[in-house]
Amino acid sequence: MMELPTMESVSVFLEAMAIAFWLVIGLAALAVAVLFILDRTQTSDAIRRNYPVLGRFRGLFSSLGEFFRQYFFAMDREELPFNRAQREWVKHAGKGKSSTLPFGSTRNISVVGTPLFVPSTFPPLDDQFASAEPMMIGPHCDTPYMAGSFFNLSGMSYGAISKPAVTALSHGCKAAGCWMNTGEGGLSPYHLEGGCDVVFQIGTAKYGVRDAEGNLDEGKLAEMAAKPQVRMFELKLAQGAKPGKGGILPAAKITEEIAGIRGLPRGVDGISPNRHREAGNVEELLDLIARIRRVTGKPVGIKTVMGDPQVFEDLFAAVNARGVDSAPDFITLDGGEGGTGAAPMPLMDLVGMSVREALPILADARARAGLKDRVRIVASGKLVNPGDVAWALAAGADFVTSARGFMFALGCIQALKCHKNTCPTGITTHNPRFQEGLDVSDKTVRVTNYAKAIRKEVEVIAHSVGVSEPRRMRRQHVRLVQPDGSSLPMDQLFPVT
Repeated sequence: MMELPTMESVSVFLEAMAIAFWLVIGLAALAVAVLFILDRTQTSDAIRRNYPVLGRFRGLFSSLGEFFRQYFFAMDREELPFNRAQREWVKHAGKGKSSTLPFGSTRNISVVGTPLFVPSTFPPLDDQFASAEPMMIGPHCDTPYMAGSFFNLSGMSYGAISKPAVTALSHGCKAAGCWMNTGEGGLSPYHLEGGCDVVFQIGTAKYGVRDAEGNLDEGKLAEMAAKPQVRMFELKLAQGAKPGKGGILPAAKITEEIAGIRGLPRGVDGISPNRHREAGNVEELLDLIARIRRVTGKPVGIKTVMGDPQVFEDLFAAVNARGVDSAPDFITLDGGEGGTGAAPMPLMDLVGMSVREALPILADARARAGLKDRVRIVASGKLVNPGDVAWALAAGADFVTSARGFMFALGCIQALKCHKNTCPTGITTHNPRFQEGLDVSDKTVRVTNYAKAIRKEVEVIAHSVGVSEPRRMRRQHVRLVQPDGSSLPMDQLFPVT
C-alpha cells in the first residue's frame, strides 16, 4: 500500500511553497521597482516617464494590435493592402482546392471603381472555348521570345526574398509555364535551378551587370544573355511602391553570397540610384534600350510607373521618328499601389498613378501611335486574383505579372515584416531558423497550382462575357461602379481615341 505523507512532511512542503511564493513576490516587486526607476528617469518616452511601468503596456498593446486586428476583428474584405478574402483565394488555389463558395458573394459591389463583367446572353459552347495563344515579344530582335502564359511572376530579388523562396518559385514557374523576373538584385543560381524562362531586370544600380563604378558592363551583360533561360531584359526605371527612388536592401539582409551576386560591400544598406545616369530623357532612354538589345540580341523593355502621361506620348513619337525597330519591346506598367519590402511611406502612399487609371491611358497612347503589335504591355500592381487579371487584359494589357500573389502562394501571411530579417514564413528572411519552415517541394506545387488556377479562372470569366479566350476581352465587357452606385461600360469611361 502507498504510504501516506506525515504531518511533518506536509508542513515542510507548505513551508517551502510559502517561501517560494514570497520569493517570487519579492522578485516581482524588485523588478517593478527597477522598471519604475528606469522609466521615471529616462527622457525619450513621455508616457513611460509620466506613468512608470504602466506606460509600458501601451507599447505592448500597440505591437499586438496588428495581430489582433488581422485574426480577430477585421472582416474578410476590410484589411489592407490585401484582405483575407483575397489571400484565402490564393491559399485555396495553391492547395488545388475548388474556388466554389456557398450562399453568395461577400464583396461590396457598390465600392467606386469595382469592375463588373458583362455576361453574354449567348456565350460560346463548351467545345468553342480556347486557351490564350502564346504571344511573341521582340519581333525585331535576333532572338525573339514566344511567351506561353499571359500571367507571370513579377520582379522579386534574391536578397529581398530567400533562397528557398526563389528556388520554389523557379520550379513552380517552370511547371506552370510562366516566366520569372529576377528583380533588380541580379541573377542567382536559384533563379535558374527550376529551369523556367527568366526575365533579367536591370535596376538603376545594375546589379549583376555592373563594373566597379556602377556603370553598365557590356561583358557581364553578354554573359547573362548567353544563358539560354534568360529570355528578356527589363530596364527598371521605377516601381510602384517608390517611384523616383531606387531599391532598398537593408544591410541585415545582405549575406556574403548576396553581396557577391550584386557586387555590394557587407554591412551597409544596398541603395540604388533614383534613375539610370545614361537615361535623362526619352531619346537617351531609347539609346540605352538599343545598346542593351545590341549586346544581348534579346527583347528589351522598360518598367515604370505613370506620372505625366505626356512622357509616353513623347516616347512613342520618338519611336516613330526613329523607326519601329527602336521601340522598347515591352512596357511593364506598375501602379502607384505596387508593393515592395522596403519603401518610404510618402512614396508608397502618395506618388504614382494607380494601374487602374494608368493602364487604359498607356494602351490608348500605344494605339494612337500605331504600335499595338510592336510594343507589348505588361500590367502589374496588386493584380493577384482572377478578376484583377481579367480586368487588366480587357483594359489593354497583353500580359499580367504579380509578385505578392505568388508570395501568398508561398505561404505569406502578410505579417508586414518584409523589410526586416524576421519574416515568420521564411520568404523574406535569411535567418536559417525561419527558412526551415519553407518546404521547397510543397511550395513548388502551390506556386504551380496558383498560376494555373489564375489562368483557368480568367478563361472562365472570358467565356462568360462571350469570347473564346482571355485576350479577346475588350473594355465593353467590363462596367465600372460610379459614385452614385450605377455602373458604366469601361469603353465609355476610357474610349479608345
